[in-house]
Amino acid sequence: MPSLVSTLVRSQIKLLHPLLQNATLEQMRRGQDALSKLGLRAVRNSVRYRRLYFPRFDAAWAIPLEGRVCQAILYLHGGAYVAGTLPYAKVFGGVLAQHTGRATLCVGYRLAPEDPFPAALEDALTAYQRMLLRFAPQDIAFVGESAGGGLCFSLALKLKERSLPQPGQIVAISPWTDLSRTRDDEELQRLDPLLSRENLLVSARQYAGGASLKNPLVSPLYGDLTGLPPSLIFVGSYEILLTDSVLLAEKLRNAGSVCELHIEEGLWHVYVLYGVPEAREAIKRLTEYLAQAPLQGSCVMAADFQKAEDAHAQGTA
Repeated sequence: MPSLVSTLVRSQIKLLHPLLQNATLEQMRRGQDALSKLGLRAVRNSVRYRRLYFPRFDAAWAIPLEGRVCQAILYLHGGAYVAGTLPYAKVFGGVLAQHTGRATLCVGYRLAPEDPFPAALEDALTAYQRMLLRFAPQDIAFVGESAGGGLCFSLALKLKERSLPQPGQIVAISPWTDLSRTRDDEELQRLDPLLSRENLLVSARQYAGGASLKNPLVSPLYGDLTGLPPSLIFVGSYEILLTDSVLLAEKLRNAGSVCELHIEEGLWHVYVLYGVPEAREAIKRLTEYLAQAPLQGSCVMAADFQKAEDAHAQGTA
C-alpha cells in the first residue's frame, strides 16, 4: 500500500491533470526549467558541477564535494524527448552523485521536434564515448527516467550495433520503451494521474520524425536484447508505462540478461524523483544496486577529479 504522504501527493497531482494535459510544448519546457531552479538548491552543498561543451549539445559533471571518485553514471533525463534542458538534468544528476558517490555526467541532449531521432541517441553516444576516456566501461552505469530510461536501452542497442563496450549496469525509472503505444491498458490510463496516451503519441511522433515508432533504436522493446548488461527497473503500478517496464523486463530475462523489476503499488510515473517515502527507499535501493558493481579502474579524490576536468576543459576550449 502507498504511504499516506504518497496518497496525498497523488491526489494533488490528479487535480493538476487537466492543466498538465493541455499545456503547450513551450509551457512544458518552462515548467521543467522552473523545477530545476528549485531542485538545484537541494544538492548545492554536496555536489559541484563542471560544464562540458560538445559541438551539438551541452553536458555537465555532477561531482561529490568529498570522498573518492571511483565510478561514474551517464544520466539521461526524461521529458518525452521534447522537454528538459541541462539545468533540469543537473537536478537528479546531482542527487545521484550525492547518494552514490559517483561522478555523474548529466546530458542536455537535443530535443524534438527541432532535432528529432536520432539526435538524442547520437548525443548520448557521444557523451558515453567521452566518459570512456576516464572510466572503464564496467565502471559506468546508465541511469535515466521516462524517455531517458528508454534512451538508456536504445543506447545499449546502439553500442551493440557498433560493437562498442556495454556499461556495467542500467537503472531505468518508468522507462518509455514502446513509443507506438499499441499495448496500452485502459485501466492504467484511468489510474495514471500524470500521463495520457494522446500526449505520449504526439511526443512520440515528434521524436521519431520519419522513423518507425517500432524502430528498435526508437522503441527498444522491439530490439534484440541479448548481450545487454544487468538492469534495475523502477515503475509505479498507477502509470501507463507500467506495461513498457513489465514487457521489457520479461524480454530482457528471456534474452539472458539479469533484470530486477520493482513495481511500487499505488505510485505514479517517475515517482522516484518525488520526495515521498517510497522515493527515498528507491534511491537507497538504487545506491545499493550500483555499489554491487566490482571496481575495474582506479579511484581519485573528488577534488583531483574536479581539477582534471578543469584542465581538460581548458585544453579543449
